[in-house]
Amino acid sequence: MKEELNQQTQNEQLPEESTSPAPEMPTETADSDPQQPEEAINTDPQPLSDQYQPEITLTSALEAVLFASDEPLTLNRLSDILETDSKQVRQCIFALNEIYRVNKHSFLIEKIAGGFQMLTLPTYNTWLRKLTRIRTDNKLTPAALETLAIIAYKQPVIRADVEAIRGVGAGEMIRSLMHKGMVKIAGRAEILGRPMLFATTKKFLQVFGLNTLKDLPKVEELKKPTR
Repeated sequence: MKEELNQQTQNEQLPEESTSPAPEMPTETADSDPQQPEEAINTDPQPLSDQYQPEITLTSALEAVLFASDEPLTLNRLSDILETDSKQVRQCIFALNEIYRVNKHSFLIEKIAGGFQMLTLPTYNTWLRKLTRIRTDNKLTPAALETLAIIAYKQPVIRADVEAIRGVGAGEMIRSLMHKGMVKIAGRAEILGRPMLFATTKKFLQVFGLNTLKDLPKVEELKKPTR
């Protein structure tokens, strides 16, 4: 009788054991592992640049240099940095631009102000203007633009000639343009008094997206159409 009761008790307990949920496996977290070293708790993930180790090639090195530069770099300068010849630099620039075109990137490597620089495509100007607007130091009043245009087309030019064309004094305006880095002193004229000559700078080319002064619009193109 006692054996039957024991057997019955075991049979009644079996279903409870078989239907009870399996114990959860501990997860690899700092909260569930009290023995985890303190230095492994609440640590931030490593920056992606520390985890990603690219294969370094001449092309990727060139891309890194152009990406980091805030001004155009000449072929000679790039050749010196990369320790190679200008022909290979040109080939790498072409290869990178092909990659950018195929993958529909928002930028290309363009020739500007006698050098090469990564530039965003004009298609994205609407959004870039919202981001940066126009820097205060590059804002030019109509009078400043007029003075700058005279210097750009007549350079090297003395102040008296600028004033003769504008019909007003230009000393303060020229100083302002020099302060903005758009105009520089280009020597002295070989005339009585040896007045200073003024010319535009590389920054002028950069701001207006020109490679050389030859890219300036022709004077004939700027004339108002006659009716």
